[in-house]
Amino acid sequence: MERFRFVIITGMSGAGKTNFMQKLEDMGYYCVDNLPPVLIARFADLCWKSTSNTRHVAVVSDIRGGSFFDALPQALDELNKRGIPHEVVFLEASDEALVRRYMETRRQHPLAKTMRIQEGIEAERKILAGVRAQADVIIDTTAMKPADLQEYMGSRFGAVDKKRDMQITVFSFGFKYGIPIDADMVIDVRFLPNPFYVEEYKHWTCLLYTSDAADE
Repeated sequence: MERFRFVIITGMSGAGKTNFMQKLEDMGYYCVDNLPPVLIARFADLCWKSTSNTRHVAVVSDIRGGSFFDALPQALDELNKRGIPHEVVFLEASDEALVRRYMETRRQHPLAKTMRIQEGIEAERKILAGVRAQADVIIDTTAMKPADLQEYMGSRFGAVDKKRDMQITVFSFGFKYGIPIDADMVIDVRFLPNPFYVEEYKHWTCLLYTSDAADE
């Protein structure tokens, strides 16, 4: 059976936790966002004992949980008592980067409802100091590009689906029906001879037409 991995993602608001979780999901992890810490141990135990495909799980728990978030240290202790393997990933960034991101998105910081963004960030750092000290991995996303994060995650957490290779789909279409909306590259070959009128290729077009007619 595949090795069980339970990743707990936490850290500063605006540091990229949601993006981190989405990348893990693309790698095949079963992800839950904003899970209350009081449910983490129970959920981890459920996944750990499951015989289904939930062998790679990631949850996000952060300051958005309000007073529920205070229970995260106890949740980590409970995981240790039960012997459930887990990793705590703490994401952070510089104050300047976090302020800039909030200014660009015009979103409100969870702790800055009645104060400046900078003050909210400072208050959050103090609250998360204990959790940061318990983290197995600390990632500073201040100057990290998406490609850098993707490369790091691939080496650290590994690809769950080892068969995920580059996928290339080549297909033909009629321009009169419009260009496929999911095409990355379109090549106009209307200047080439119609294969129906090329003797050595004609039988292939007949098979295609027969198949289309059968589908209809």
